[in-house]
Amino acid sequence: MTNQPQTPYQNLSPDVILAALESLDYLPTGALLALNSYENRVYQVGLDEDAPVVAKFYRPERWSREAIQEEHDFAFELLAQEIPVVTPLRDAHGESLHEYAGFYFAVYPRRGGRWPDLDNEDNLSWLGRLLGRIHLVGGERPFAHRLRLDPQQYGYQSYQYLLEHDFLPTDLRLAYRGVAEEILGVIDQAFAGGCPVQRIYGDCHPGNILWSADAGPFFVDLDDCLTGPVVQDLWMLLSGDREAMGVQMKWILQGYEMFQEFDYAQLRLIEPLRSLRMMHYAAWLARRWLDPAFPLAFPWFNSQRYWQDHILSLREQMAALQEPPIQIPY
Repeated sequence: MTNQPQTPYQNLSPDVILAALESLDYLPTGALLALNSYENRVYQVGLDEDAPVVAKFYRPERWSREAIQEEHDFAFELLAQEIPVVTPLRDAHGESLHEYAGFYFAVYPRRGGRWPDLDNEDNLSWLGRLLGRIHLVGGERPFAHRLRLDPQQYGYQSYQYLLEHDFLPTDLRLAYRGVAEEILGVIDQAFAGGCPVQRIYGDCHPGNILWSADAGPFFVDLDDCLTGPVVQDLWMLLSGDREAMGVQMKWILQGYEMFQEFDYAQLRLIEPLRSLRMMHYAAWLARRWLDPAFPLAFPWFNSQRYWQDHILSLREQMAALQEPPIQIPY
């Protein structure tokens, strides 16, 4: 019998999860509900005579302790300014990051809500106001241990990983290399001369924003907070054609600029940033392919059809990169 590769969460059994909570003096009932998360492992944990909590176990060897603590500290800074963000619970010693059986973990309050309605102009302006406030706080000091959103870390390293680890079928390697290198050249030009960067949310897609009927929107999961251009947190709320995105951005910025001035030159980075996200996403799936959760959740990945479609998407994105920045109607 051949040895199976060690997987990141192989030793994270239900007993370990419950024991980790007990180490912080919680009294779990034994009721566990796995929540939707691939990078980390997240569980709703029932407690005896108390509301359930959410336990987040960080992927081993992904982040350093210092990087995770920066995530927590950023969330606490935002909460201190009354920005609606879900923060980890602190223990009696004021600590939010814990370690048990080789896993870093944190405990969060359970919060419910629905995805935001981004067809509503008032909702877009509301989110714009909150993002303006987040960026106001984010600009106060830098990250020391988090990633930086730039062509090297998100583009070139993704491209190189896929080629060096033989994920591309032999007959598609040349096509992928050609379009990827062409896109990276255009991205390099877009970032040439530099652009202002600071602490940002980093992964501001609708799934990370929950909306409650009584309190409105609140942000969850700062796991991907990083250093980058502020427009990264805005463009992921856009959808549709260029005209529709321009109108949506108008309403976002209407709220945003109540708290923070926006550098309109960053609009030129929207399509380069979208391109980096596409390349990074393919490499992310490849890097996680030995985790058993990934083939189950993404069965279409790493097939001939997937790579054909990915190359086609990059070619279509190359055309989008040739377009001028979206126009904001006034």
